[in-house]
Amino acid sequence: MAQTDSKVLVLGALAGVAGVSLAVVCYQNFRSRRRGSCLGFQFHHTNEQGYGLTLVDGPGLPSGQAEVLDRLEALIQCVSELKDEMKALKNALPSLQDQVREEFRGREEARRTGSLHRTTPTRRKRTAATVAEARATGRSSEEAESEGGYMTALTDSEEDELSDAEERDQEHPVDKLSLLIEQIDRLHQGCESDKRESLNILLEQREEFGQNSTFLWRLTRAYCDVHDISLTLEEKKTYAETGKKVGEEAVSLNPTCAESHQWYAIMCGIMAEYDTIQNKIKNGYVFKDHLDKAIELKPQDPLSYYLLGRWCYAVSQLSWIERKVASTLFGEPPSATVEDALKNFLKVEELHPAYSKLNYVFLAKCYKDLGQCEKAKKMCQAACSMSAESKENEEAQKELSLLCPALGV
Repeated sequence: MAQTDSKVLVLGALAGVAGVSLAVVCYQNFRSRRRGSCLGFQFHHTNEQGYGLTLVDGPGLPSGQAEVLDRLEALIQCVSELKDEMKALKNALPSLQDQVREEFRGREEARRTGSLHRTTPTRRKRTAATVAEARATGRSSEEAESEGGYMTALTDSEEDELSDAEERDQEHPVDKLSLLIEQIDRLHQGCESDKRESLNILLEQREEFGQNSTFLWRLTRAYCDVHDISLTLEEKKTYAETGKKVGEEAVSLNPTCAESHQWYAIMCGIMAEYDTIQNKIKNGYVFKDHLDKAIELKPQDPLSYYLLGRWCYAVSQLSWIERKVASTLFGEPPSATVEDALKNFLKVEELHPAYSKLNYVFLAKCYKDLGQCEKAKKMCQAACSMSAESKENEEAQKELSLLCPALGV
């Protein structure tokens, strides 16, 4: 209720009371002139706030006039009570407006507080940017907050939808592990210093991501890379042993990760270079089992078929003493033929033509062993056409230097 309207209401009520009081006074003057012939009444204060009627002795009145007097007395009593109420209302009006204003302010603060709690970092940044812009242009912070902060033109439902979406974004921030993996994969393709840097970075992050198989198989791969570029036998063996342990941990952590099986198999194959014949054959079995599992989990990966082809070719070239030891220790020696090796190398070429220089070299070896010299020559020519920048390709080039003269290439 506006203050002006309340004053008009009070003045109107008081005017009505005054009119009724004036009528009573006039009637009292009229009645005093007839005091000697009728029962009178005396108009007096009954208390500090109202008025009352007191009957006085006098000659009797007709019944109609007595009834009128009774009604008039009741009316005056009602007017007195109404006046008391209007006075109380008049006194309460100023504080009533303050109370209404305070209640409205309390509700507004509660609404703003709720909006503040729902505000996400994105909206806070947007608000801060708006306030900063306002300061730069000379506007007040209140104006800036009104434009860019919580008092926006969004409805409650739209605001809630934005908050929910931004909360989901906050729950799924940029994945640190994904960024790390991207960096490590890039370094893996680089030079020797990049490969060493890759291993150092992974070792620094192992405490944080050491329970993630995706991280661990890359650490295994990094040990393999550094093993290949190391110069001393002691360093190579140390990296091979440590890499094999990490690879085993990766497989145990996630048996359904193809790359974990693949790189653990590679480390087992590397360790065979430093073990006794007994451990070499044992690692050969482990190598084959994990390669089979990697192919089962990821059948379109050419690296697994290339490694399996290398294993098959190596087994086909085992000496009699190595086969005898294998049969003595394990009951049955590993079995594979040159045809098995050729099949896997051809699978690599099918999945990824010109996969590597070494794959062409081993295709040439298989064809040569099988007496298919023309095909062997073609593979040698294909291998020679590829560059020899990496260490692996340097190994392939050495193989070619022996193989090409034997084939007349």
